[in-house]
Amino acid sequence: MMERERALALVRERIDNANLVNHCVAAEVIMEALARHLGLPENDVARWGLAGLLHDLDYAETAEDPERHARGAAEELAGVVDEEVVHAILAHAGHVPLVSAMDRALYAADPTTGFIVAAALVRPDRSLAGVEVRSLKKRWKEKAFARGASRDQMDTCTGLGLSREEFLGIALEAMQERAGELGL
Repeated sequence: MMERERALALVRERIDNANLVNHCVAAEVIMEALARHLGLPENDVARWGLAGLLHDLDYAETAEDPERHARGAAEELAGVVDEEVVHAILAHAGHVPLVSAMDRALYAADPTTGFIVAAALVRPDRSLAGVEVRSLKKRWKEKAFARGASRDQMDTCTGLGLSREEFLGIALEAMQERAGELGL
């Protein structure tokens, strides 16, 4: 399995946009937190984290062509990470069905990072520290807020046996714990 340090170096090498790198790290920390919440062993927690960290590896090259997004990353990572991670990366972009818990988690976590970051950025201190699940629930109803963060996609967290509130709480707490790495 690819080590986290190598994966992060690869992400930084391939993605020159700091916000997108932070998005990948945020997806990683949410995925790790979800795996822990589900009671998975630490080696699976690391695998789930890799799926989150690497899911947008080819985004810089495919941003204008969503049909290609994730396919290049999947090809590059085949044989380097396990098949379940590759499948989750393809599934987050809609190229294969959501089959495993990892698939569902990444699919839900991807837009959640932007939703939570948006909630932090509208705060006077522009920090994750003061964001609460209560405020996320309130913002959920505002269609114009974090418009690009698909509520339907985030709601697939129910496929993990989590309510929306539980899912947002796990994701928020994970991002708050590692806010320094996310620049927030």
